[in-house]
Amino acid sequence: MDIAYVCTEKLPVPAARGGAIQTYIEAVAPRIAREHRVTVFGIADPDLPSLEDDGRLRYVRLLASDRKTYYKGVRQELSRGRFDLVQVFNRPKYVPMLRQAAMTSRFVLSVHNDMFAPEKLSPAEALECIDAVEAIVAISRFIAGKIASLYPSAAPKLRTIYSGVDWDRFAPNEAPAPRDQLGLGDRPVVLYVGRLVDKKGAHILLQAMPAILARRPDAVLVVVGSKRYGRNETDKYVRSLLAYAWEHLPPGSVRFAGFVPPQRVHAYFQTADVFVCPSQWEEPLSRTVYEAMAAGVPIVTSSRGGLPEVVRTGENGIVVDDFADPAAYAAAVADLLTDPHRARRMGQRGRELARQLFAWDRVARDLLALYAAAAS
Repeated sequence: MDIAYVCTEKLPVPAARGGAIQTYIEAVAPRIAREHRVTVFGIADPDLPSLEDDGRLRYVRLLASDRKTYYKGVRQELSRGRFDLVQVFNRPKYVPMLRQAAMTSRFVLSVHNDMFAPEKLSPAEALECIDAVEAIVAISRFIAGKIASLYPSAAPKLRTIYSGVDWDRFAPNEAPAPRDQLGLGDRPVVLYVGRLVDKKGAHILLQAMPAILARRPDAVLVVVGSKRYGRNETDKYVRSLLAYAWEHLPPGSVRFAGFVPPQRVHAYFQTADVFVCPSQWEEPLSRTVYEAMAAGVPIVTSSRGGLPEVVRTGENGIVVDDFADPAAYAAAVADLLTDPHRARRMGQRGRELARQLFAWDRVARDLLALYAAAAS
């Protein structure tokens, strides 16, 4: 088959500047290209050529100043080719328009966020999209359930395919570079990785640190991330995090690492003793929990969205039901830091699950089975 992947317009593929969808496509496309010819449509980037083609996998990068211009460009590209299947990532609104340019192609929609929410998509647009696709791939059962509850007609087309992680790259390392770079020594590390926006809950974790330090005074919080993907940038929220650390926490107990390229972020997971994902919104299912699992790090996370589908209390981490309470996170993190045997057991179980259930090869196999069904 000739398969087209239509990436979102914000960040390029490969994921040099981050992005969960970009990371997903970067990992999956070469695996699918072992059996089919794959073309990836994405946004242009000054560090990447506009066209790459090795005969099996082709990247077409379009210059566009806004979302509408980008999808018009994709539509033109689709009209020039003959694709058996087109997979559109996270933009249901544009599926009907793209399908008009490729009427003989089968379409699949991949949904990584709650993109069918009424404030994002009108009922008419949603139903038109559902009618236009053979299948809708959801990143979690939570996301699939949200779509089905709004649009029961979508239920027969919904498939939950969990994302994946590079199990080898995130393998535990006895001497990860960030320990030296940040001057951490042998101190126990609590790790946060993600965008610095209020819905991700970094402020909750900072507020939990005094109680964590009361039980483990040598602990240090490492915060990896920035306001935006791809570059360091501050705003009022980020400045509030810095101010809180300065005013309320002992010197040296927090390290802000800023944006770390995806190609280097594994070293920070290898540094961690506990990973915390304190999401305050209905998190579809953050890829960071897969990365922590692959690194053999126990996870403390909120009960929001799809996170409890992968993190299981007592098995590979602790799910915090009182998700907005810093004290709840403090108790869970401190319990793991003061019981390294339990933490190590959870980390090892997480790594086993990452290998068994969340390897990229498994994701590719699930997609290939879906494509075969869609084509038939």
